[in-house]
Amino acid sequence: MIQHTFGLLFKPRHQWQTIAKLPESSQNLLVIYPFVFALLPAIAWYWGTSHVGWTVGSYNEVIKLTDASAMQVNILFYCVMVASVAAIGYAIHWMSSTYGAAQSTIPKGIVIAGLTATPLFILGMVGFYPVLWVDLLIGVVAISWAVYLMYLGIPIVMDIPQERGFLFSSAILAIGLVLLVSIMVVSILAWDFGAAPAFTDG
Repeated sequence: MIQHTFGLLFKPRHQWQTIAKLPESSQNLLVIYPFVFALLPAIAWYWGTSHVGWTVGSYNEVIKLTDASAMQVNILFYCVMVASVAAIGYAIHWMSSTYGAAQSTIPKGIVIAGLTATPLFILGMVGFYPVLWVDLLIGVVAISWAVYLMYLGIPIVMDIPQERGFLFSSAILAIGLVLLVSIMVVSILAWDFGAAPAFTDG
């Protein structure tokens, strides 16, 4: 899995071509990829929010979450990341026939979605040291990189023409944006039902 990670970060086209040539059994094994790598940002943000803390504006007071609250929030964060990858993976499989992909399975869709999220998993480790403007900047870079990987990878792995791959990727991106808004709404509702973070001055 590590070789795929570095390949997607530094030689994405070549790595997607390598993944596309893997036998189906080997591709299916990569389904565990998002389950493993989603742990990286979850652990980072747990540590950063509970042990390092952050400041807001010109105030020097460090804000932290309690250990229990940080654990709860980041377990939910991990579950949301994995569920989002699975949902987008299913969407890739579901829409594949529309765009002329000859062979598609749900695991294959999840593999594409999970590998596409590589920059989010890796750059998400900035959570070890939460600095708002740095995290926002790196977040924009990670999202942009992930979108680029998706537009590059879908036509290669699904073995469809570039033009159809562009439309396919655009449709998946739209689904991803809808999913993001849905997660925000659910998060607000979850806070109202007791999942709100608890802060400490320590």
